[in-house]
Amino acid sequence: MSDKRPAPEGIDPTKPNTARMFDYLLGGKDNYKADREAALRLLEIAPETRTLAWFSRRFLTGAAELAAQAGVRQFLDIGAGIPTSPSVYETVSAVDPDVRVASVDFDPVVYRHTDAMVGSTPAVTAMLGDFRHPDDLIERLRTEAGIDFDRPVALLLVGILHFVMDDERPAELIARFREVMAPGSYLVFTHGSTDSDDELIGRTARATDGTTAQCAYRSRSEVEKLFDGFEMLDPGVAPIQQWIGNDLPPTTLVMLGGVCHIPAG
Repeated sequence: MSDKRPAPEGIDPTKPNTARMFDYLLGGKDNYKADREAALRLLEIAPETRTLAWFSRRFLTGAAELAAQAGVRQFLDIGAGIPTSPSVYETVSAVDPDVRVASVDFDPVVYRHTDAMVGSTPAVTAMLGDFRHPDDLIERLRTEAGIDFDRPVALLLVGILHFVMDDERPAELIARFREVMAPGSYLVFTHGSTDSDDELIGRTARATDGTTAQCAYRSRSEVEKLFDGFEMLDPGVAPIQQWIGNDLPPTTLVMLGGVCHIPAG
């Protein structure tokens, strides 16, 4: 995205945005100078963060495939970010072409980009929506994306929960979705951990304070408590490296991940 082009209405290109930072880390071009500078500051502290971004993407697609293999045909990718291949849709449609994906993000730039990319794919609906307003989002998922909550869904919350501050009550937001999710549904998540390097936590907090990239790191036990009412699959709430392969290196930024479900019957 050229910094010489005017930003879309409502977008402040001088403030870093998590989706565009992630796009930069993955080698994309849909980002502004502020996003690149914020990402580079993060890379100064934790040079392997670009690798961690790919780990996170691999975890997302692998967990989505797991849910598809279990019979789920509806996927709610909340905080989806700018589309990257392999996408959630590419992954799960390889299991069964008869799937439906809602790709939701609260960033208008992300929404417009996604809508342009998936406009010719009827099974994918791009939506501008905010996880922090669950009642509105659930209703729109029904009416705009054709999601049937009487059937199992996979709720994908990868790279989003650590951007929900404590006063925004993340446990209550998750519980509201759990109330409408049918037995057999899955929930996939990642979350930045307090086990991360202390300097990284401090410097990223200072760099992102007051922006949408502000992060609330939480401990493993705090993360586990967010998912009361779900059954956690092995290896439980753990660094995402434990989910995606053997002998992967640790990272300065510790990203926890997990897959949980509502047992069928």
